[in-house]
Amino acid sequence: MLGWMAWTWPTALFFIGLFVTMGIITMIEIKKPGTSERKGVLGLTTTRGDRLFLSLLGTAYIFLAWLFFFGMPLWGPLALSICWGLFCFWKV
Repeated sequence: MLGWMAWTWPTALFFIGLFVTMGIITMIEIKKPGTSERKGVLGLTTTRGDRLFLSLLGTAYIFLAWLFFFGMPLWGPLALSICWGLFCFWKV
């Protein structure tokens, strides 16, 4: 049934993590609607969803650049991506 995609454990964990993150953001927004807008260091007014999008987009670019310049292993970009995500939710 799902033979059209190579479902490996890393792939499954990635999608599970992504959907769990979106679920958490949704639950927080339901609990405290509209309280997340703020103006950060980029000069943009952002919401939780905007910051999540920026952190995921930045993470993709960090991993792609790391693979281009350094290759494997991927522990370095993982650490950079976690720092980028924290920065996005803290300062952006």
